[in-house]
Parts: sequence; structure tokens; C-alpha cells
Amino acid sequence: MASPSITELTDRARDIFRLVVEDYLASGVPVGSKTLAQHREINLSPASIRSVLSELEQLGLLAAPHTSAGRMPTEGGLRLFVDGMMQVAEPTAQERAAIEAQLSQPGPIEQALETTSTILSHISGAAGMVMVPRAERRISQMNMVPLDGNRALVVLVGEDGHVENRVLDLPENIDISALQQASNYVTARLAGRTLGEAIGDIEREIRSGKSALNDVSRELVERGIVTWSEDAARRPVLIVRGQANLLDESALGDIERIRSLIDDLENKQTIADLLDSAKEAESTRIFIGAENRLFAHSGSSVIAAPYRDREGRVVGVLGVIGPTRLNYARVVPMVDFTARSLGKRIG
Repeated sequence: MASPSITELTDRARDIFRLVVEDYLASGVPVGSKTLAQHREINLSPASIRSVLSELEQLGLLAAPHTSAGRMPTEGGLRLFVDGMMQVAEPTAQERAAIEAQLSQPGPIEQALETTSTILSHISGAAGMVMVPRAERRISQMNMVPLDGNRALVVLVGEDGHVENRVLDLPENIDISALQQASNYVTARLAGRTLGEAIGDIEREIRSGKSALNDVSRELVERGIVTWSEDAARRPVLIVRGQANLLDESALGDIERIRSLIDDLENKQTIADLLDSAKEAESTRIFIGAENRLFAHSGSSVIAAPYRDREGRVVGVLGVIGPTRLNYARVVPMVDFTARSLGKRIG
């Protein structure tokens, strides 16, 4: 049965429904008529309130767990509340300043992404997620710098000034001139291109014997390609922090659902695909429970927002995942603000 619209509810039913949802999201406990009767804005007897609760249950907006006399919102009820009734609580100036201060710390972008995931976990009381940008940087140059007899530091410098380092194991008794030749060769073919764009051409040229490299330099180039390719393959698509938040006291009575949620998080690619679907959204997207087949069993919600670089291009998606009783009014604007703050950090 399709959920009714807000306009189909009477003023009395709308007020009681809103209070049930707000109280439930705050406490995680089904809300009864006695609790509702204590609200100053509800001037009704417990018997009248029970009658309205029953009507809302028949409309599919509320449900009564068999262990409780109280009501809790259904997933359809939560969707109605989020889309038509929720009054968002914008982050305070102090909260905004704290988020921006954490994200402005110097360091590699990977560190900023991990920090973002931790921030999201903290503000939501659930698990924070950040999808790592898939776009590769265009390379300006590559250098191989000897460290000791058996290792060299491989340095990739991006056109945007970003620097990444890897340690490369060397053949025995390597000559420094071979390192220089390998560096010059790769730089000439990488300049202005991404690593992914250039690797295929380099490999084909080496296989064809047209590289004009001596045997030692050719081996260095091949080792370097393997090192960078393996590293890219191992790099996580998704950074998740705060899974322990999902195992709070309220989870003990619903341990199977929480176990299912944690299993979902272990399958990072599936979660990343869900976040990827939010890339084209103009603002924060909310996925509630079985609205997405991924959460048909775990009954979880995801709040996700794309983050953009200074030119407005979407470079990734971040968000939080947790039980459907997330504090949407607070978390939604915090996720949106964090996405905008990370975008400034990305540059």
C-alpha cells in the first residue's frame, strides 16, 4: 500500500505522527500514548491519542512491535517525514569551524579523506564513508632516487604539484646512470598523461624492442610499472570509519540486523556502487531501508552527498550508514556541509 501524502493527514494526525517520529529517532524506543500525552502541544487524552495512532498504523506510517505497546515509524513513514515534515538543524558556527579546521590540516589528500570519514562517524553516531576519487592525476615527471644498494625512491610529480612516493627494490649492483635513463624514459612518455593512459604504450614499446633502453633500465621501468599498478589495484575504493558505533546498546535486541549491516560494509564495492549512484545528485540523497535492495535485510539507511572540486566537478561521494533511526534532521545538513568543506580541501 502506497503511503499517503502529508496533505491527506489531518492536522491532529500530522502533529502526532511528527512527534512519534522525532521521539523515536531521538531514543530508538517505540513511543506510546502516555509519552505523547505529556507533550504540551498535544491537548488530547491518551485514549484519543491511541485512536490516532491506530489510524496512522492502518495507513502504513507506523508499526507496533510485538514487544511494545508503543509505535515506531515504518520505512514508508520515515520517507514521508524526511521528504515533507523534517525541519533540518543546520550546523552551528562552532561545528562548521571544527570541521573546516580538521580538513584544513596539511598532509596528503588520502589523510583528508580518512579524516572526513572519521568526522562523519562522529557527527552521526553511525559509520562514516568516503568514496575515494577515481580520477587519476596527470603526471609532470617521474624520478628514481637511489636510497641504498638495493632500493630506490620512485617519485611521481603531478601537474597539480601533488607528489607520491614508492620504494622500489633494485637489481643487484645497479648503476645510477640506469636509474636516470629509466626516469627520463618514463617522464617523456608520462608528461601530461595519467599513469593509466601511459602504461599500455610503455609496455607495448618495451615488448617491441623500440624503447632504446638497455637491459637494466628496461627492467627498472618494468618494475616501476608493476609497483604502481599493484598499488592502484590495492587502494581501497571506500574508506569506512566508525563501524563500532553500530554496536551500541540499542543494537543488542536486533543483533541479526546489525550483523547483516556489518556484512554489507565488508562488501565495500557494493556500498561504493550505491554511493556512486548519488554522484549526479544536486544535493544530499537519503536511502531508507528496503528502498534499496542492498538493505532489504539489514534495514539500514544511507545519507550521501557528492563532493566537488573548485571547478564544480564531482570527484567523489561521502556519507553515513546506520540504522533507519538516524537523526536525519541533524545528519543531513552536516553531511552536506562536510561535502562542501572537503571540496574546498580537494582544490
